[in-house]
Amino acid sequence: MDEKTELKNTTDAEVDAYETVSDKEIEEILMKYDRESAYRRIPGVFSVVVSVIAIAFSLFQLYTAAFGVLPAQMQRAVHLGFGVALTYLLYPATRKGAHKLAWYDVALAILGVLVMSYPVWNFHSLLIRAGAYTKLDIVIGAIGILIVLEATRRVVGIPILIVVTVALAYCYFGRYIPGFFQHRGASLQRLVSHMFYTTEGIFGIPLGVSSVFIFLFILFGAFLEKTGIGQFFIDISNSIAGHAAGGPAKVAVITSAFEGTVSGSSVANTVGSGSFTIPMMKRLGYRPEFAGAVEAAASTGGQIMPPIMGAAAFLMAEFIGVPYLQIVKSAIIPALLYFTGVFIVVHLEAKKTGLKGLERDELPRFWSIMRERGQLFLPLVIIVYLLVTGSTPMKAALWGLVVAVLSSFLSPATRMKRGDIISALEQGARNSLGVVIACAAAGIIVGTVTLTGLGLKLANGLIELAHGQLLPTLMFTMLTSLVLGMGAPTTANYVITSTIAAPALLKLGVPAIAAHMFAFYFGIVADLTPPVALAAMAGAGIAKANPLKTAVESTKLAIAAFLVPYFFVYSPSLLLLGNASWLYTIRVVAGALLGMLGLGACVEAWLITNTKGIERLLLLVGGLSLIHPSLTTDIVGIVCIGAVYFMQKVRMARKSAPTIASP
Repeated sequence: MDEKTELKNTTDAEVDAYETVSDKEIEEILMKYDRESAYRRIPGVFSVVVSVIAIAFSLFQLYTAAFGVLPAQMQRAVHLGFGVALTYLLYPATRKGAHKLAWYDVALAILGVLVMSYPVWNFHSLLIRAGAYTKLDIVIGAIGILIVLEATRRVVGIPILIVVTVALAYCYFGRYIPGFFQHRGASLQRLVSHMFYTTEGIFGIPLGVSSVFIFLFILFGAFLEKTGIGQFFIDISNSIAGHAAGGPAKVAVITSAFEGTVSGSSVANTVGSGSFTIPMMKRLGYRPEFAGAVEAAASTGGQIMPPIMGAAAFLMAEFIGVPYLQIVKSAIIPALLYFTGVFIVVHLEAKKTGLKGLERDELPRFWSIMRERGQLFLPLVIIVYLLVTGSTPMKAALWGLVVAVLSSFLSPATRMKRGDIISALEQGARNSLGVVIACAAAGIIVGTVTLTGLGLKLANGLIELAHGQLLPTLMFTMLTSLVLGMGAPTTANYVITSTIAAPALLKLGVPAIAAHMFAFYFGIVADLTPPVALAAMAGAGIAKANPLKTAVESTKLAIAAFLVPYFFVYSPSLLLLGNASWLYTIRVVAGALLGMLGLGACVEAWLITNTKGIERLLLLVGGLSLIHPSLTTDIVGIVCIGAVYFMQKVRMARKSAPTIASP
């Protein structure tokens, strides 16, 4: 909540002018739409216990980052042990228990620690037995799986719990399933041992990435919040775009792009910057639904914004087997296209409704901000530099965190106190719980694929359904990602879609990064699409708007950006893959921008003036034609959009021409 508090450290005049949202309202919205923020507030001695455990969790991660991680299974088991203990202490079993800590929560927290410690205590004996598991091993493993399932229900949600439970049932009952999904099945001992005692189940790649990379970047974000970087991003964005047509909406887009470099949560990003930008938009005349939708659409894109993307980006690097820097490089152009697409629709809406920006004397000065707080960019610069020079993401995050603390002392406005550092250690651990548990649950899904060969079966089925054609396969993949992403965290959603859809795209010749990025991208966009649309619902809560209408508006705002994944599948050069020339890449980017303009203008019914029915049809055809970067489709797209522009210019000229009175 510290970043949200920081966003509100404005003058009394600004508070009156922008009708800022209260801290209590922000907290209620986060608890309603962001499960990870819905933890109980524990009074008394247990509050101290939770703080100590959370700080110890962060210190353990910092120690292993600085001096070397433990063997994979030990590192992951300790990581998950901290995660389940805090989950059971902080997240109630039911809403009725939201304000008190029940005895069974404490019991489950202790049991979770003991069970996750079992592979650590018996690490060498388990290695020596080499798969010859005892009855005690199987009982402990079964309890461990149940502990993870209940933790998943509490902090991640029912949808992903259902998926994981179905996966486990599929492993066990596979021999009874008809058709191409049938497999020989797995005994209870085989199922438990595979999911709990190997690095292909709960302690698999997703949890490994969480225990080594993701936690440190979440902790890094918690430290940056203490320096006031949220307000810094808002002030920078205001100085750049606050005066333009529809200024506050454009500020929301730019701010969310900045915040996306340090935040991997669509909902938290929406609430963080939206508590300031949404009231500003409403003040200038934006409809509440549109104001909430702008912030939600922009904030959702933060998860694909380098250098620190959503947690799933780290998983992608491990799944594909490429350096994280390659994922960052490949995400740059798609991320810029996404935010440009949202920016275009915001601009068209502002022109259509005649909304103006803020007065320049109300806005902060860019160079004044940079002189006072420009050092807050240093940690991000350090991370990029270290990644480019070959350091691991773990070392980059560790040094970025150190520089964040040191650079804060360069100005009284950003200086961190001892209490801020301790609070950041605790908050970083709390913020990580959703990812830790989601990664453990996702490991079960990965384990199902390796145990049963499900990924190949699904890939073949998807290709057969699409008759071997790329475009239908992409559309099925998009729909799968959007459906699975409803209410599920991006981490788990990406694991599911990458195991279901990515293999199908790979079999059709799509490069690995493009296939995985496609699934990742639409898993994120699911936070905007009805009926769940968590980010849009959070934006509606701040804007006091109709939630469903806000979700529809957010989808419209991002509609042009929905084309971006299709662009980079058909043109991998947008991901900086292959040997395409810069001239070709520039041409493809220009085509993508024009296509998004056409589709955005079609949705908004405005290009340079109101559009008529035939003009909207031409804009739609032109926008979609530019998906495939061939000469023919490019010409069709340019001609269609150019024709609409020309027709509207002529119509405007006729309206403005002076009329001559008849004699």
